[in-house]
Amino acid sequence: MLAPVAGFGVTLSSMFKPTITEQYPFEKVPTKPRYHGRHQLNRYPDGLEKCIGCELCAWACPADAIYVEGADNTPDAQFSPGERYGRVYQINYLRCIFCGLCIEACPTRALTMTNDYELAGPTRRGLIYEKADLLAPMREGMLAAPHPMAPGTEDTDYYRGQVSGPAIEQVDWVAEWRPEDPTIDAARQQAEGSR
Repeated sequence: MLAPVAGFGVTLSSMFKPTITEQYPFEKVPTKPRYHGRHQLNRYPDGLEKCIGCELCAWACPADAIYVEGADNTPDAQFSPGERYGRVYQINYLRCIFCGLCIEACPTRALTMTNDYELAGPTRRGLIYEKADLLAPMREGMLAAPHPMAPGTEDTDYYRGQVSGPAIEQVDWVAEWRPEDPTIDAARQQAEGSR
């Protein structure tokens, strides 16, 4: 009997509160630091990718939104430390529920979530992000992959954070095999400065 009266009480108390309107496209409210937004595939400081193509993120995804194909690194095409790398990496944002279970499953912290939430697009195909869309941008001093691992290191050295940037041997290798690569000059300065 009193339930409808309580409901009307909530309605009446809400009617006289001021309306708050966010002017979204013009004034963007900053997100909280731990907000779950668009995914990002991270890189090591020397430019190698952190993703090792293990597919654990795809297995952990409850919405089946992630597709990964791993491939073997070769001496001429070393994309990540160790034996394997993620050759194909796709996230279907039409299915993703932004739960973050893929982040928890990643053994190398290759996959993280950014604060970017503007993911709308005009086509369904445009909401399937490929590896090129997800890779973190190259920071100043990084050397674009593929290139060999830092000399005298193993993949565990990368995982422990003991590689702080490109080595001069890595820069020389890229300069020999891909002389037109735009990241060579900045990486050479970084490598010579860290000596």
